Amino acid sequence: MTVSRRALLGLTAALVPVRQSASREPSAREDATEPGPTDRTSVLSGRPRPSSGPRAAGGTMYLGTYGDGIGIATYDSKGRITGAGTIAGVPDPSFVIRDGNFLYAVNEQDAGAVTAVDISATQKVLNRQPNKGSGPCHLAKIGDHLLSANYGSGDIAVHPINPDGSLGQQTDLVKHDGSAPHAHQVVQAGKYVLGVDLGTDSVYTYTLAAGKLTLQRQAKLKSGAGPRHLVVSGAYAYVADELDGTVTVCGYDDGVLSPLSTRPTAPAGPQNYPGEILTSADGRFVYVTNRGHNSIAIFRTDGADLELIGTPSCGGDWPRHAALDPSGSLLFVANQKSNNVTTFAVDHAAGSLTQTGDFSTPTPVCVNV
Repeated sequence: MTVSRRALLGLTAALVPVRQSASREPSAREDATEPGPTDRTSVLSGRPRPSSGPRAAGGTMYLGTYGDGIGIATYDSKGRITGAGTIAGVPDPSFVIRDGNFLYAVNEQDAGAVTAVDISATQKVLNRQPNKGSGPCHLAKIGDHLLSANYGSGDIAVHPINPDGSLGQQTDLVKHDGSAPHAHQVVQAGKYVLGVDLGTDSVYTYTLAAGKLTLQRQAKLKSGAGPRHLVVSGAYAYVADELDGTVTVCGYDDGVLSPLSTRPTAPAGPQNYPGEILTSADGRFVYVTNRGHNSIAIFRTDGADLELIGTPSCGGDWPRHAALDPSGSLLFVANQKSNNVTTFAVDHAAGSLTQTGDFSTPTPVCVNV
């Protein structure tokens, strides 16, 4: 049985309990190992200029959580969120992605699995496949395959996607080397697949062909950093380090990551664990959710370095995940412990965030728009 990071941290009973022990919360290294108006004051100022893209017309939002079912909501052009039900029959869908008329979710349990859902008309679960790992926590659709990162067992699984959107049987399972590997993310970067592993302080570069992963190289980050998620933007990759509260800037070229600089994501204070990391569409700003400090770090990019220009409140407790709407004008933040999703308007010129909404929902840990 895998060891729960939630158990190791001793989180309070205010957090909705999770039955499975493969749940992912920050800890010491295991190998040592309700809705209403909010403050509308912009946290940062800047010279106004036209937005770089049109305001979003609104859309549908899918919410990953712990328990049974994927939450459904809609949002308007100002980011106001309205609940629209639940897709039942999907256990512990802590991470959810959308591809056209289909959703794919992890089932974050000791015996890990991945689930396919048809959302083209009446939502229905198509099928579920075991992924032969423990505690799957992240997904990526790459070509006609679905890849899942298993936190508990420290490996990456590959499943083919059938023409009807359902999932086929696993074609590969690649385990990371190390005394306590914890695969936390899998993403596509051009022709490569990048696997981020908190336990080995590494980012692995793979190629994917015929349903099989082939390791090309391994980039080692600072020992004890605990890389969680990364985002690639042009010639750089920005890595959110969960355990030491930093962002590592890496050069990125043809699958090769080269660490260049490191910056803390919050001022000195309470223990802080970076969660999600993302960039503005133009690559000028980097946003990181801060669990513990309960803020959103805003960085301005500066070549091989980052400048921290603000840490506004996340509007809740324990901002686990965040996502920009397709226009890049709205940022949604899933606050796990306070059971709410907050909406922020994004200033394209200054990178600043203005909270404009607050939506109550049980244990949001992923928001997909």
